[in-house]
This record gives sequence, C-alpha cells and structure tokens, in this order.
Amino acid sequence: MPADRLLGTLLRSLQTYTDQQDTPRLLGTAGSLLTTLSNPLNVTLLTSQLLFSPAIWERPDGLQTCLRVLSLFHSAVIAKGKQQEEWHELRKEPQYSSQPPLANSLNCDEWVKAVVKGADERSERWKHLLVIGGLLIGLETREYSDITRALKLIIDSALVTATNLALEFEGQEHRLGAYCVALVINHTFPILSDAERAHLNYDRLLPVLVSTLFSSSEGLESGYFLGRIDLDVVQIQGKKFNWSSRSGSFLQVQGLASRPLVSSMGPLSRVIAHAVENVKNSDLIQEMLNNLVTFSRSLQAQWRQNKLSEVDPAEENLFLHDETLRTALPVLWRVLKSALFSTVIVLRGMMGRLLSDGLALNQSDDGSIAISVLHVLRNLYFISSRRGSDSFSHYTFVYLTAIDILNSYPIQSDHFIHEIRPLELGRIPQHPLDRCLDLYFLNTAEHFTLTLSPSTNEELLVPATSPYLVSGGNHHLLPIFEAAHSVMLAVLSAPQSAALTAQHLPFYVDALFKVFPQNLSARQFRLAFKTLIRVITPPSPLSTSQPDLPSILLELVHNRALNASQAPLEPHPAELAATTERQSRQDTDLKPLSERVVLTLALIDSLPNLPLVELEEWLPLASFLLNTILDSRMRNECRQRFWEVLNGGEMDAERSQICVAWWNTRGGRDAVLFGWEDAHQDGESQAVMSGALPAEVAKSKL
Repeated sequence: MPADRLLGTLLRSLQTYTDQQDTPRLLGTAGSLLTTLSNPLNVTLLTSQLLFSPAIWERPDGLQTCLRVLSLFHSAVIAKGKQQEEWHELRKEPQYSSQPPLANSLNCDEWVKAVVKGADERSERWKHLLVIGGLLIGLETREYSDITRALKLIIDSALVTATNLALEFEGQEHRLGAYCVALVINHTFPILSDAERAHLNYDRLLPVLVSTLFSSSEGLESGYFLGRIDLDVVQIQGKKFNWSSRSGSFLQVQGLASRPLVSSMGPLSRVIAHAVENVKNSDLIQEMLNNLVTFSRSLQAQWRQNKLSEVDPAEENLFLHDETLRTALPVLWRVLKSALFSTVIVLRGMMGRLLSDGLALNQSDDGSIAISVLHVLRNLYFISSRRGSDSFSHYTFVYLTAIDILNSYPIQSDHFIHEIRPLELGRIPQHPLDRCLDLYFLNTAEHFTLTLSPSTNEELLVPATSPYLVSGGNHHLLPIFEAAHSVMLAVLSAPQSAALTAQHLPFYVDALFKVFPQNLSARQFRLAFKTLIRVITPPSPLSTSQPDLPSILLELVHNRALNASQAPLEPHPAELAATTERQSRQDTDLKPLSERVVLTLALIDSLPNLPLVELEEWLPLASFLLNTILDSRMRNECRQRFWEVLNGGEMDAERSQICVAWWNTRGGRDAVLFGWEDAHQDGESQAVMSGALPAEVAKSKL
C-alpha cells in the first residue's frame, strides 16, 4: 500500500477507541510509516495525531503506553539513521555515484525537525517529552552524519524546556503526566549535559519524582503490595508454608517488578539524589524525608502482617516450601532490596547536601533530620539485615553520618534511644521481626553510650542486653549476641559510668566465660576481654578502687586456657552468613583455631594495657601458655601475634623497655621461639641445675 493511503488509513484508526483495537499494532505501523513519509508536513501531522489520538490515550495502560510511544520515536530515529547510512553506502558504488539523492526521502536533519514540530499545542506538555525524549535517546545511541551538532543541542534544550513546562501543569488534569515526566527524565538524564541539567526546575521536579517512585500506582505503592501476599500464603505438608508462584499476589509482585520505574529504580534514585543536591527550597528536603519515613513505616507494617515475616531467615528451609524458596521469594526480595538501595541512595544525596552547606539543618537545629534518617533505616532493617548492612558503602555513610550528627544533641539522643527501645526489656521476643529490631537497637545504641546519661545506660541499655548475654543454644542469634556484648562493653567503657562498671563487671565477666565458645565468636571474645582489661587498668578510676582486678581476670583466662580443648572450633553458620564477601575472600585460607589458642591470643592481646608490674609477671606466663599448644600452625599464629604485640607499636615507651629486657636478657626470645621444641625433645635432655656436671655413663668392663 502506498505511504499516503496507509497514512490515511492509520489516521482514521487513531480517531476512535474500541475494546478490540490492537494499540501496539497501530504504534508499530506508525513507527514504520514515520521513516518512509517524504513530506515533512505528513510527518508532523502523524506525530501530532499520535500525541492526542483517542485510540491511544482514551484508556491508556499507565506508563506502559507512555513507554511504547517513547520507544516508537526512539526506534524511528534509529531506523531513519540506518536508512540514510545505507543510501550513503550505496552511492559509493560506481554505478550509483552519479545518481541524485532520493527525491522522496527526507534527510535526518529535516526529518527530526518535522517530528519535533508535531509536539504542538493540541497535546499536553508532558506528552511532548515522549517525542523529544525518544529522539534524544535514539540520537545518543549512535552518531549520524546528517544531523548537525547544533540540532542536538537544540533538542537537549527543548527537552529541559518541555520538562519545566510539564511540571507546571502536571497533576492538574492527569496524574499520568507526573509519571511520564519521571519516566522520560529517568531515561534521558544521563544524556543531558551539565549546562542543561542546571536549567531544570528541581523544586518542582523533586516532589514529582519522590511521590511517583514511592507512593504511586506506577511505583512501590507505599509498600501495600506486601499486605496482599498474606492471603495466598497457605500451610501445607505439616509445618511448611507455601506462597505459590501461580497465586494472584505473586503475579502482582511480578507485574510490579516489571513496571518501567520499578525495574529502573537505581537510575531514578540517583536522579532524585541529584535533585536533592540542587533544590533551592530546603523545605522540600524535609517534606521528602517525611515521605520516606511514611513509606518505610508502611513497608514494615505490611511485612509484619505477612505470614512470611514469622519465619526466621535461618529457618526458611525448615518452614517454607521449595516452590516458595526457589521461585516466589527471590522475586520479592529482589524488589525489596531494590527499594532499600534506592532509599539509601536518596538519603545519601540528602546527607551530602546537609554536610556541604547545612541548608536543611538550618531549618531545624534539634537533630530531627538525623532522627528521621535513623527511623527510615530502622524501618527497612528487616531488608538490610539479610544482606549485611556493612556491605553497602552508601548505607554505612548515611547511618554513621546521622549518628554523628545526633550525638551532638544529648537530649534528643536520649529521646531517640527510648523511642526505638525493645518492646519488653529483659526478654528475647518470639517474632523474628522484633528480634531484628532489637539488633538494630543494639547496633545503634552502641554509638550513643558516651552521650547518654548514666541513668539511661543503667536503666535501658543494660536490661536490653542482659537476655542476650546469658542465653545460649541458638546459633542463629549469634549476631544479636555479639551486638549485646558490644553494647555492654561500650557501657562499661563510658567514663561517666564508672560506678555502673563496678556494679555490673562481675556479672558480665561471668556471662562472657559462660557463652564462649558456644554463642560467641573468637573475634568477639578477644575484643571483649581486651576491652575489659583496658577498663580496669590505669587511667581508669576503677583501677584505683580495685587494683587486683587485672590479675584476677588474667588468672581466669590462664586457668581456663590450661584446661581448654585443643580441637579446632567449628565456625557458626550465622557468623559465616554475617561476613561480607570481602572478608570471606580474605578468610578462605585461614583455618579455625582451638579454644585454647583463642584464650591464649586474648591474654596476649591484653599485654599492652597491663600495669608495669603485672606486665613483668605475665610475659613469661604468656610464653609458657603458648608452648602448651600442640598444633604447630596454631602455635605459630600465637608466636606471630606475640611478636606483633612486642614489636608493632602497641606498647608505650616504658612497657617497651620491659619487653626488650625480657626478650633479650631474661629468656623471652628462647621461650617464645624455641620453648616448645626444648620441652618436647625425645627424652634425651634432663632438667639439671645450672653448672652441674653431666652424669657419667657406666662403661662396660668386658
């Protein structure tokens, strides 16, 4: 069919909408026809009709319709460029070199201008973005010799102008306009130059992007999609639960994951972060933060109402069906982790803005922004705790920066810690989500022990840690056990808590030795013991009232080590899951240590903190303990650590002098390096007094 007749047929089809109409087929026909029309007026007419055609826009399929129109112009400009390149290649052949250019064909420059003219006043402003954005993406895909650099710059500027105009009228007539602005900006923002980005109206753009991504039906729906899952989680095969991949809620999650904005949340969150950094009205930053708090709170509330939240991550293989584990859950957690990453990237941009100019902080000097950020991270901790929050550098930056800011406000810090306190102090909650929130509380409270009052440390932090310090038998709770020990050590180390330290130190020491090695890792035990020695030695006030405590603790470790097992300790599954990939790569070559070796290393670690008199006493005892280790590899690791303590700069000048004298003139070198070999010679040597003559061997008289 000739192009003019096909154009007439297509225009008539675009005028009306019917339920049986195949809109994608109409768009495909329009895309191919755009590249073949020779009259620029027809190109402009077809473009204009596509932007207000009832067949396309009377009942649009959300952003899918916008994406199809955007793809139409993107594909059309690429096809037009290939068409021109093929003609140029054809003219290089001798038999076609003398032929004039095609009379019924527009060059790329003319064609692009004709298409842009179709974005006229008969269609909404936000629809113009689909035309200009599609052309811009297509032109960026490859270089076209027929398109001048000046025209590309004009298209860049036209996109920014159209965006600003669309933002002025978005939402007044059609909510789809706001979603379309977010879609086009998300795809074209990396292409725009810095000069053109500076002309965007970020004060209008930021609220549109945030509400579209986190609250709209084309985004994350404020987390309400999680609440629909509970109805489809059914109990089968005894105690196992199944969320079928054929259920309606799973199909909805799949559809949500395939939405244009949700599937590209990473790039869109970076655009939002850039808008936060460039917005002029700082009140919009606070408004955005309030929206994030609302979104994260809603997401956590919907997750709590879900039966899947009642299953501990370490026990999913026991209580969830294989179909759920292999098919349904990976899709759900992919969406949730993308939501977490996007939220954190937005918060990263806000914290960067806060540190660079303090614009938002000037509006409220009571630490409320830092509190809101920490509440957002707490609400999303059921997601971040699965991956390990320390493996995400942006998360670590946002988390620690908010804590640093809030530490400047002691009253607000105390109020925040009381806000996130466990529901029941002194008890381990049964619900996995509550235990997850307890872990967040412990990890966060550890950073506030120097700011909080002694009464808060005693009445809130100590009772919150006590059930995790003495409980045992569940290796899946190892991260919470270690977090509780870290909080307790931070409380005992706080200068304002000297009286509290004297009161609770015996209880904690008893708990520490009871839980190791069953419910406490070797790393955490060594850190805890070293911290305790530092707390009870000078210049701590406790060293004056109870000067014998260091010797008592060292005796406990020494006696425990002499009777400890020398079998290698098995690593806890929870500890392995908590380690990051980087740490795992570093530890793959390290074999596990025995209980005796860990206790010996703990004693060696504490040597730099001992008073001078105790140091002289415990240097030979530590070397003796080292030589009781049977495994040569473990013994060599203790020797290496002993040498690092003596020679690595951990000792001050006075202690270093004692160590040098012991090493060189008091037998320290021989005891550490050759003590085990000297003590385990094959019975040939005997213990004799210094200077004694060897016993004469009786000679045979035969």
